[in-house]
Amino acid sequence: MKLSTRTRYGIRAVIELAQHEGKRPLQLKAIAERQSISVKYLEQLMSLLRSSGFVRSVRGSKGGYVLARLPEQIKLSEVFRCLEGPVTTAECTQDKDYCERSADCAAREVWIQVEEAIHRVLDSITLADLVDKTQTTTASYSI
Repeated sequence: MKLSTRTRYGIRAVIELAQHEGKRPLQLKAIAERQSISVKYLEQLMSLLRSSGFVRSVRGSKGGYVLARLPEQIKLSEVFRCLEGPVTTAECTQDKDYCERSADCAAREVWIQVEEAIHRVLDSITLADLVDKTQTTTASYSI
């Protein structure tokens, strides 16, 4: 399974917003520069994230984007599903009728376990956890 650019960049952008929680809104240009994402592509991502209720825009000269909820309230799994869609390793895991061998296929059981493991990991992490991890990593570099 390979994550799309949309998911990788979108998650980087919401982490950036989570790092600035409680401060002034971040402008797209600033996020784009810090995360090495084109402004045009970031606009598309923010539109999707806004329509899904993860971010909101603030108008005006000091406007930009902020998280719509606290970082502790946003699970990585939610953002992931918004950007990537459902985690699917094989078509047969979601639809038994997709393959005539589904009923007795040992590989299908493995793919289901892989999906469940991915869900558990993504469900266990919030944006606040990622901010903490970033701050810990940054602090260890400055020693």
